[in-house]
Amino acid sequence: MSSVVSSKMRAPHARGLPLIGYLPQFMSDPLAICRTLERRHGLAFRTHIMIDVTVLLGPEANQFVLQNRDGIFSSHGGWAYFIDGVFPGAIMSMDDPEHRLQRRIMQQAFKQPALLRYLEHMQPAIAERLSHWQSHPRFMAYEHIKQLTLDIATSVFMGEAVGAEAQRINQAFVDTVEASLALIRLPIPPFSMWRGVKGRETLVAYFQRLMASKRASDSPDFFSQFCHARDEDGHQFSDQEVIDHMIFLMMAAHDTTTSTLTSLLYALAMNPQWQARVREESQALGETLSFEDLARLPALDLCIKEALRLYPPLTSMPRQATADCEFQGHFIAKGTSVGVFPLHTHFMDDYWSSPFRFDPERFARGEHKQHMFQYVPFGGGAHMCLGQHFANVQIKAIMHQLLRGFRWSLPADYELKNQMVPIVKPKDGLPLQWQRMR
Repeated sequence: MSSVVSSKMRAPHARGLPLIGYLPQFMSDPLAICRTLERRHGLAFRTHIMIDVTVLLGPEANQFVLQNRDGIFSSHGGWAYFIDGVFPGAIMSMDDPEHRLQRRIMQQAFKQPALLRYLEHMQPAIAERLSHWQSHPRFMAYEHIKQLTLDIATSVFMGEAVGAEAQRINQAFVDTVEASLALIRLPIPPFSMWRGVKGRETLVAYFQRLMASKRASDSPDFFSQFCHARDEDGHQFSDQEVIDHMIFLMMAAHDTTTSTLTSLLYALAMNPQWQARVREESQALGETLSFEDLARLPALDLCIKEALRLYPPLTSMPRQATADCEFQGHFIAKGTSVGVFPLHTHFMDDYWSSPFRFDPERFARGEHKQHMFQYVPFGGGAHMCLGQHFANVQIKAIMHQLLRGFRWSLPADYELKNQMVPIVKPKDGLPLQWQRMR
């Protein structure tokens, strides 16, 4: 691997169908098509997935692209096609030096003292929402979890409940996310890009109404923290930067967390011995978790890691080459769109024993430590997910109360069918057999 080009041999071309290439397969089952094309072409190939892209597979590829030691891969160039219309100014699509500056300021809101406050703040909101959940033979898990995580996001990020606007705000987030994959990229009604742009307008107006009061407030919520945060050189966010970051982080905090929680509920339903084990851990602790208690849930931690291995919320991560480079003898020209697929890496037989099996103990055995980029549900390098520790706190706080209050199961013959893009979620909403314990 090198940014110095020693060969002009490009990766083999996986052509697929005229015009659309392998787009349908990458949309419906990216793991299967990656494994198929790997067998045919190896760990690097060119294909068409909405755009022409060079796909690089495996931990070495993840490290080459995500670590980006030579600074030759642009996050903005990779993400712009998909999200600029609805998430402009998103931290994950920024390049240095802007990315470094913005991230330094944002980090203030994710340090441990802040996480401790968020944990204290979110637990009453969780308890309030769960108090309304009842036993049901077809409990639609995804829908309920999504509303719960939106409640938490607004409580922790905004310092207040969305209230009567909740449904409208939630739909605005749904529309903006779905617009990222719109085939018609112009905002023409009634197509999804138009709905996404309208959704963004709704969110911008919502945050703008609150901006002045948050600038004047010293409350501990994310919104106020971003309004006042400065880096060591005194740089501060503009109003537009605050709004852009709030919209993106609110989406990430409830959409990707909903994906992970739903996958975890599914895995624990299909593996009742693990559900019993993690429930026993939570029952040994009090109703309310302290920050120190988070480390006293080791089995739950293993299960979260395994759910993220099997069902990472984002199956791929795009970049764009800003200079000619080479990966394992394959020439990549400047301007090439490049994609890495954490989902594929998480199922490679060379690194994982029985990779399709739910086996949380693999993390206790250190199976994930053979290569520093074989397990990358949060990405890697300078663009590693800024909110991963917040997500871990939120997931554990929610699961702790769910495990103490409910049992859930699925028929033995239930078959999970996920929508794989843009964010993984069950097509049927995951209808659990849900039982309140107290």
